[in-house]
Amino acid sequence: QVQLVESGGGLVQPGGSLRLACAAAGVTLDDSVIGWFRQAPGKEREGVSYISTSDGSTYYPDSVKGRFIISRDNAKNTVYLQMNSLKPEDTAVYACAAFEGRRNIATMPPRPYEYDYWGQGTQVTVSS
Repeated sequence: QVQLVESGGGLVQPGGSLRLACAAAGVTLDDSVIGWFRQAPGKEREGVSYISTSDGSTYYPDSVKGRFIISRDNAKNTVYLQMNSLKPEDTAVYACAAFEGRRNIATMPPRPYEYDYWGQGTQVTVSS
């Protein structure tokens, strides 16, 4: 009955922006780490943004740093991913995942296998 549902994906031109949302049902996203991951055909799954819902700390890999912003609204039990200055190489299926527990994401975010719940993903296509 735990469900993570992503929304906000779509087609956007290079340089454009999208905001993805990850809404949780059946679980409260407090004291958790929420990660956004993406996977494109022929590529490995890549974590792009992480947030600790307990203290609000975030972590971004270099590939998206300065362009993506992750945030959470605990009242809405939702985590957002604001994606700016999008590039064609950002094209992928984006999924959110929840790790129930606290982790110092400044040192090492949870590995994909550690996450307790996954959404089914939403397609983001960056193309002219």
